Amino acid sequence: MNITAQMVKELRDKTGAGMMDSKKALVEADGDMEKAMEVLRQKGMASADKKMGRIAAEGLVASAILDDCGAMVEMNCETDFVAKNDEFKELTNSSAKAVASLNPADVDAFLNTVCPDCGKVVADVIKEKIASIGEKITFRRFVRYEGNTASYIHNGKIGVLIQTDKKDEELMNDVCLHIASSAPEFISRNEIPQSVIDHETEVEMGKEDLLKKPEAIRAKIVEGRVNKLMASRCLLEQPFIKNPDITVQQLLEGKMEIKAFTRFVLGEGLEKKQENFAEEVMSQING
Repeated sequence: MNITAQMVKELRDKTGAGMMDSKKALVEADGDMEKAMEVLRQKGMASADKKMGRIAAEGLVASAILDDCGAMVEMNCETDFVAKNDEFKELTNSSAKAVASLNPADVDAFLNTVCPDCGKVVADVIKEKIASIGEKITFRRFVRYEGNTASYIHNGKIGVLIQTDKKDEELMNDVCLHIASSAPEFISRNEIPQSVIDHETEVEMGKEDLLKKPEAIRAKIVEGRVNKLMASRCLLEQPFIKNPDITVQQLLEGKMEIKAFTRFVLGEGLEKKQENFAEEVMSQING
């Protein structure tokens, strides 16, 4: 049977598969559209496992705020192009909502949970998207807080989720924006492990500009430097991003208390793939 370009386009539109894969499936199914869709589904699901060996360091950070809780997730893919795909965006956003409502214990528990929207196991939903989109997709991590929560997502690349003792949307949004921009590691000094302070003290004590100074003077200078460094890493001691004349603690004084916060940066700690477009084109031609 003659496989027309229109048939290939129709199959691509229905399945999201590539042009060459669609044509091969139609040839194998002797032009039968339903059989070709089944061929692609079977091959797509099989090839999804192969794709899991690839590096996925692009993607999106998304959040969902419900009345009594909030959640933030990171979903990874291989290319920024796919990260902008509506299908991938929907998958990420629906995952954030599911985490918020289902309260899974960890990533594995979430992947084995039945999604309330579609009635399918989350891992299977992701696998179907891998087959449809054609890239490795991984649900990397999530955080969930109960009570008063707020979130800020910057271009899908940086995400912040906070938990507070009171509800003040404008103030909560300002704090989220500040955390996204200033990247604090702790709420206050009380959270900083002594091992962190000891390490920074050791580093400062060994710096060349202090080696010739008397021990007592060197210790005093180092104490001041470490104190300043620790202040820069604590949310409450940082100058407020919208008004550097006051600290975040002064901003919140008597109004609200930050109980917890998490800041995600897309792909942090993951190996980035080096793009080789010539190899990519050849692999599609030979595939």
